[in-house]
Amino acid sequence: MPTSNCPECSEDVYVDADSEQGDVVSCDECGAKLVVVGLDPIELDLQTEDDDDLRQSDDFSEYGYDDDHY
Repeated sequence: MPTSNCPECSEDVYVDADSEQGDVVSCDECGAKLVVVGLDPIELDLQTEDDDDLRQSDDFSEYGYDDDHY
């Protein structure tokens, strides 16, 4: 299972092998919410409110797309 260091506490964080960029994981040590920002190698960054808003919204209409394209 791939790992990366938590940017908050520097502990190893295990990431599923099938994770995709933008997935959110938690650090078991400090509880920080982390976003997968790189895949090869695995890179993690602290989750921001903007990241959370994007993950919760499936509305692509503001970009000129509708849900039928996804």
